[in-house]
Amino acid sequence: MAADTPDNPQPSAGAATTRRKAGRHRGEGQWAVGHFTPLNGNEQFKKDDDGLNVRTRIETIYSKAGFDSIDPNDLRGRMRWWGLYTQRKPGIDGGKTAILEPEELDDKYFMLRVRIDGGRLTVPQLRAIGEVSEQYARGTADITDRQNIQLHWIRIEDVPAIWEKLESVGLSTTEACGDCPRVIIGSPVAGIAADEIIDGTPAVDEIHDRYIGSKEFSNLPRKFKTAISGSPVQDVVHEINDVAFVGVVHPEHGPGFDVWVGGGLSTNPKLAQRLGTWVPLDEVADVWAGVVGIFRDYGYRRLRTRARLKFLMADWGPEKFRQVLEDEYLERKLIDGPAPEEPAQKWRDHIGVHRQQDGRYYVGFAPRVGRVDGATLTKIAELAAAHGSDRLRTTVEQKMIILDVTEDQVEPLVAGLEALDFQVKPSPFRRGTMACTGIEFCKLAIVETKGRGSSLIDELERRLPEFDEPLTINLNGCPNACARIQVADIGLKGQLVLDDNGNQVEGYQVHLGGALGLEAGFGRKVRGLKVTATELPDYVERVLRNFQEQRTDGERFAQWAARAEEGALK
Repeated sequence: MAADTPDNPQPSAGAATTRRKAGRHRGEGQWAVGHFTPLNGNEQFKKDDDGLNVRTRIETIYSKAGFDSIDPNDLRGRMRWWGLYTQRKPGIDGGKTAILEPEELDDKYFMLRVRIDGGRLTVPQLRAIGEVSEQYARGTADITDRQNIQLHWIRIEDVPAIWEKLESVGLSTTEACGDCPRVIIGSPVAGIAADEIIDGTPAVDEIHDRYIGSKEFSNLPRKFKTAISGSPVQDVVHEINDVAFVGVVHPEHGPGFDVWVGGGLSTNPKLAQRLGTWVPLDEVADVWAGVVGIFRDYGYRRLRTRARLKFLMADWGPEKFRQVLEDEYLERKLIDGPAPEEPAQKWRDHIGVHRQQDGRYYVGFAPRVGRVDGATLTKIAELAAAHGSDRLRTTVEQKMIILDVTEDQVEPLVAGLEALDFQVKPSPFRRGTMACTGIEFCKLAIVETKGRGSSLIDELERRLPEFDEPLTINLNGCPNACARIQVADIGLKGQLVLDDNGNQVEGYQVHLGGALGLEAGFGRKVRGLKVTATELPDYVERVLRNFQEQRTDGERFAQWAARAEEGALK
């Protein structure tokens, strides 16, 4: 379908019919029904100039004239299309997050997100990220839960040199943020896992090559998240993406993908819904473009709080969504298909040593809450190269994998990783704890997360050394759920709470028993259950001991939390 923009709308015939009916109700800013007038500041600056165009100004003006020369609509808007967010000014406590104006929160430094589609990295690419971190980002580096790597303390003057370095090894920051198609997450063991249903890598590459950086989809109502995996362990959290393609075997047509649409978390979480279709590998990119086209044309642009695809899906339902996709965008019917089987594995993160299809091995290891640094990334790259690998992966659990290791190199590689404090056989706490950026750098955050998550791991390993059940503990610095708090066994949403002396301190609202894959659903909130940051280790220990005492044979934490008495959860 041709690109639709506010200045050059080309709605379909079906959209024209809908537009004639639009006068009967309040407009939601949907282009397909004739609502082209920008209804908020974000829509206005996108209409004024495409986010992709800001790169030229960064290279020719801002990097030469400095931070103070940046236009506000570029600074807090369009620069996101190139992976740049202003970071939080140091020393501003969480109580002021929602009070201060954006310019009061802005530091004169940036977070830079390196886009890593499918989590795929080569040794030269990881080495380049490490070098950029050391030279331009004060050594910072965080692996995100969407397989990217984020750097901090970036000066606008250095951005062109950083782009040149990254692009020389095939990396980019294009559309790493912004109202556009973000990174395509994929199975970190695509193409190598012995139990793989289908390798989704060609689809990831086709979508990236055809559409990323294209103005066809560079002005969406809000961000758009994609997941593609042919792994039977369902390792890309497909239930909480805008669109996901999940590996499945059709009884007549063979391996392909089941399509899920409309997932997302934040303050109004929704699980994606199946369209009930089977899509072959070579049609994934076309179906993806159809779904994104629907979001672009029918998505709600009036209110930012309702501008995600999940709200359109909630209003339409999967049957109407599929009909519009088939009739107006693909112009053909899709094949009905089966649902994927529920994954059998309790852990889906690929940590440990595993045999590949070709007889070699991949080795998954666990950094602490995704936090590394540039020097360590370089050491990981050199370690992989020294043991015969040129391929690495990041995962959606903030972990890493080294591929293509021969049997005789596995043991020395594991020893080298553990010397860097990266465990191949981590405790459940090291393996399952995840944290967002938090107040250290994020302007939306209210509390600290990375350091607190790391210290929580240490405390739980010391207090509960025999605990060996799969467990996810996710810490988020604000209500926006970047760390997926609603679908964790123990989800911790940062907020300010009162301690025993009535003082306002950092703390968390607790969500218990969320899950993806196995009985996917959102966690339970116990009325009034909040803990201070200081009390957090005591609280988690207490709940886990109650779980150990009360669980039935084989019962998972999420199952127990759903049925437990409130007293056992406090």
